[in-house]
Amino acid sequence: MTVQLRGVDGIRARIEELRAKMGSQAPAEPGQVSGMASAGNPFNGEIAPMPVNAPGLSLNPIKAPANLKAMIEKAALEAGVDPGLFDALVATESSYDPNARSRAGALGLSQLMPATADSLGVSNPFDPEQNLRGGAQYLAQMIRQFGDAKLALAAYNAGPGAVSKYGGIPPFKETQNYVERVMNRFNGGRP
Repeated sequence: MTVQLRGVDGIRARIEELRAKMGSQAPAEPGQVSGMASAGNPFNGEIAPMPVNAPGLSLNPIKAPANLKAMIEKAALEAGVDPGLFDALVATESSYDPNARSRAGALGLSQLMPATADSLGVSNPFDPEQNLRGGAQYLAQMIRQFGDAKLALAAYNAGPGAVSKYGGIPPFKETQNYVERVMNRFNGGRP
């Protein structure tokens, strides 16, 4: 039986578990591919950058600046949310752009709607710390309400009323695609 840990300890335990399963094939350091450096390898042991939206790839390799990664992790841990899940949500919502605005009116890194931001005490949705704190709190509320990460993500995207109305992920293509994209990022590209 695998023990589920939360937060940074859970992430570290999962990385070690995956390394143990992969054996000698596991990368020694982030950004390195074991056994790949050779004269015939143009990347000299480094992972080649993947193009955004490459055909057939479900994982967008967007990278957050280090200062945002730290803020994302802090907000997630304070809200009791898995930092990896929240990071995947932020990457999907805004591509880590603190000034992001959607056509529907969602704002900032975690794309909070103005009324939701107000209800969470976010006075400036373009302030990264406020926005991330509010987004993590909202995701935590959705997880508590629906008891499932996929349903919580669907509620984050389409609203909790839609998830309740349909008794699951709503039959909206946008919401279904959103849940799949976030979960693929969270699972490292695995469905």
